[in-house]
Amino acid sequence: MTSLFFATDVHGSDICWKKFINAAKFYGAEIIILGGDMTGKAIVPIIHQGGDTFKAILLEQESMLHGEDQVAEMEQSIKSRGYYPYRTTPDEIAELNADPGRVDELFGIEVLKTAERWLAYADEKLEGTGVRCYVAPGNDDMFELDDLIRTSKHVQLVEGTVIELDKHHEMLNSGWSNITPWHTYREESEDDLRKRYEPMLSQLKDPKNSVFNIHVPPYGSTLDDVPELTEDLRPKHAGRSLVPAGSHAVREIVDRYQPLLGLFGHIHEGKGAIRLGRTLCINPGSMYEQGRLLGAYVNLARNKVKNYILTTG
Repeated sequence: MTSLFFATDVHGSDICWKKFINAAKFYGAEIIILGGDMTGKAIVPIIHQGGDTFKAILLEQESMLHGEDQVAEMEQSIKSRGYYPYRTTPDEIAELNADPGRVDELFGIEVLKTAERWLAYADEKLEGTGVRCYVAPGNDDMFELDDLIRTSKHVQLVEGTVIELDKHHEMLNSGWSNITPWHTYREESEDDLRKRYEPMLSQLKDPKNSVFNIHVPPYGSTLDDVPELTEDLRPKHAGRSLVPAGSHAVREIVDRYQPLLGLFGHIHEGKGAIRLGRTLCINPGSMYEQGRLLGAYVNLARNKVKNYILTTG
């Protein structure tokens, strides 16, 4: 029997990444898998106001900070909620507002700096444990992350590969999604997704005992239900109208190959577990802004998922 812990969509949250890396010890898992979207959503400026005073706005709440201790505490709070703190001045803010390209460049620097720190933490905590850690970056993750992950001793980049979990189970991995309204890094048409999956599917020795670690859920699975949006990307009917946003290509390969287990993410509010035929499909959901790591602990036996539990921690 092989035990694994799966989480996804930590989106820059320091505390969620640390909980993920420590989940193997906490839950007794041999393998930990991150299903994509390591990257945070935005930079939060901490603006110098003169003297030892700074101003920051986090989650629409303005805070005046006095002294290094309060600034450091705010920085940690920002990191825990999946954003990137950046100390700056009113003059630099004016320059950044006038040059969006510089903002994008600064954001990329902060993403990679945070990821480098995360990988160092993982290498320290996983050293000597025998725990295997697999990551397939998601649609929100820039491509520069791949080379950085490859430098890690204990975090393995598995995008576009089929890997062996044990002598009975293989895992197919992809963090790409279908087209979103936000034009993210790793998204493409359904036809291109089909082409992406085909070489991996052809490598599977025993599809019915395999695991599909794919960032985007199958279309119409309920794991992909999102609030319907207007043309200006606002929720219709106060968010009460739900529509499927998953991938048709993923639904097709799940229906066709009927793997033992499907591990999905992408849709933060799509937490749940269902069966599509014989395939157990799980989306643990995401609550990264609250610093809560949602996950799934699964025990695999030959020809079956022996048991599983959705976790919150």
